[in-house]
Amino acid sequence: MPVTHFRACHLCEAICGLAIETEGDRILSIKGDAQDPFSRGHICPKAIALQDIQNDPQRLRMPVKKVGDAWEQIGWEEAFDLIAERLAGIQAEHGRNSVGVYMGNPNVHNYGSMTHGNYFLGQLRTRQRYSATSVDQLPHHLISLWMYGHMLAIPIPDIDHTDFFLMLGANPMASNGSIMTVPDVGKRIKALKARGGKLVVVDPRRSETAEQASEHLFIQPGTDAALLLALLNTLFEEGLGKTSPALQATVGMEEVKAAVAAFTAEAMAEHCGIDARQIRQLARDFAAAQSAVCYGRMGVSVQRYGTLCQWLIQIINLVTGNLDQPGGALCTEPAFDVVSGKPGHFDQWRSRVSNLPEFNGELPVAALAEEIFTPGEGQIRALVTSAGNPVLSTPNGRQLDRALDSLEFMVSVDLYINETTRHADIILPPTSSLEHDHYDITFNTFAVRNVTRINQPILSKPEGALHDWEIFVGLGRAFARVTGQEARATMPPAQMIDAGLRSGPYGDRLSLEVLEQNPHGIDLGPLKPNLLSRLRTDSGQIECAPQTMLEDLQRFATDIDQLRPREGELRLIGRRHVRSNNSWMHNYQRLVKGKPRDQLLMHPDDLARRGLADGQQVVVRSRVGEVTVMVNASDEMLAGVVSLPHGWGHNRPGTSQDTATKHAGVSANDLTDECYLDPVTGNAALNGVTVEVVAA
Repeated sequence: MPVTHFRACHLCEAICGLAIETEGDRILSIKGDAQDPFSRGHICPKAIALQDIQNDPQRLRMPVKKVGDAWEQIGWEEAFDLIAERLAGIQAEHGRNSVGVYMGNPNVHNYGSMTHGNYFLGQLRTRQRYSATSVDQLPHHLISLWMYGHMLAIPIPDIDHTDFFLMLGANPMASNGSIMTVPDVGKRIKALKARGGKLVVVDPRRSETAEQASEHLFIQPGTDAALLLALLNTLFEEGLGKTSPALQATVGMEEVKAAVAAFTAEAMAEHCGIDARQIRQLARDFAAAQSAVCYGRMGVSVQRYGTLCQWLIQIINLVTGNLDQPGGALCTEPAFDVVSGKPGHFDQWRSRVSNLPEFNGELPVAALAEEIFTPGEGQIRALVTSAGNPVLSTPNGRQLDRALDSLEFMVSVDLYINETTRHADIILPPTSSLEHDHYDITFNTFAVRNVTRINQPILSKPEGALHDWEIFVGLGRAFARVTGQEARATMPPAQMIDAGLRSGPYGDRLSLEVLEQNPHGIDLGPLKPNLLSRLRTDSGQIECAPQTMLEDLQRFATDIDQLRPREGELRLIGRRHVRSNNSWMHNYQRLVKGKPRDQLLMHPDDLARRGLADGQQVVVRSRVGEVTVMVNASDEMLAGVVSLPHGWGHNRPGTSQDTATKHAGVSANDLTDECYLDPVTGNAALNGVTVEVVAA
């Protein structure tokens, strides 16, 4: 008999509720859960493809070991012992920092990896740790650490109640939200406009979200700091600020006001490409709205002034009285409260080659290849990767590809033999999404409403398979055995969640048992002001003027003329699509079928100037490499800007993803530059890279 199960999709940050009908271990249908109070029946194409992931014959089910050019299946205990012996041996000979770690984006989508990854990785005691954070969101976390005292205390747009939403470098219609868990964002935007509100999108491309906006402003890539400085300067200069409890709990605002005094709208207009009168009117409209919120995501984080941008966004919300206010920027109060944990740290050590700072125990991934290639104490000789494909997702992927090939040993926790894991000696595949339980630790923390739910497995765990947390426990116990340590006691992730729920802000009414009785999830109410009670700064107040940001303003002032493209130059930006999630959604026919999505988009005038035609093959070159790709004429692009989606480039030998290979595309990160980054954090600057486009 068919059975209907309810759980959330955790392939992206929106965590939409699903109704999945099964018969035995066969999936009959996947639909949106109309009873989910958060997603309200919304579903996107990725969720439908969960069955493709489950049924993919190329998904690994058991550990495999590389023997010559072939892969052989081995048992779990044999794999654990081999890995522990090799890693321990390399560390014994070359020091603990000779083993590196890379954690990919999907780890935060599987709570077992989050709760138990360090059971093994912590035993390595290596400073050579990396993750997708430094090609994605590091500026957000650092600014929250500096201003609010915790790296996860990130205020989220109260989209359901705001009157004015200023959005920079974000495309939630394609991404389903990012550091803003917002399922059904299309209806939420329509509701905003229906109640008389306004959405203004700032982007070098007229994106899917810009198409839905009240107003779209084109901006030169990498110049968002100029616009944000001009807006903040106008707010100060014209006395447009509003008081609020948050503003009254600040230190350093006078320093900020003095530091931005020279960055007028008139001075910044030529750099960002937006008219000064338009900038000033935008500041006035934002300040005049009853409630407003400024939000910037990938497009402003992955540029040379990404940290500066995220700081300015917080200050704009603060000055206009919209920080920690309904309709403005509010911190979520999740049932499992990670903000009560360790706040994070910054710059306690640096990378040995480029002297880049660590953040919360991780170095910027832009340094990974050079740390493998460069001889000396601390050179990475072995690497552990988990659920990541940095060859396609980090800057100068070809260089990293070569670096991985030079390692003495590599192990990957992954479902596939992909562009990165093909270099591994052993691959350990966890169970699939539908075969294990899950709790969204991260995305409930950034949700636009306070919500919670536990997700039960839909399908039975296959015989001989291990969940991701069981893999890390197995590795940890084997490593402890080899190194003469005593393995720590542990418990399943669900028990940890239960303890966290009971000790959390709703502990008087929530537990794992209660969540199990509410399969559609529980709505805990709208976001409310709570930031002041959650501050973890030494002063107990909001720190408005981090010294590094004031110094970075001087770097910006010196560098500003370099931000504008020279005559004839083109600047590269990325692109999202609702059917993709980085590089790991391309082996499923239902997500890659239809019109190809991996072309270069280019303004018709830029094509004409170069004697190029719509639909022809072109070569795109940067300092680090080149790709050959079809170009499409598009008036949605700002002239002088070209767009190439990331996550493609499935044309390397030795992978086992046939559908992805048939739709290979090219990798945008064969063009991005590991030397082009935000020097404050070392976060990769993937947007604004200078490129040349010529006929193939």
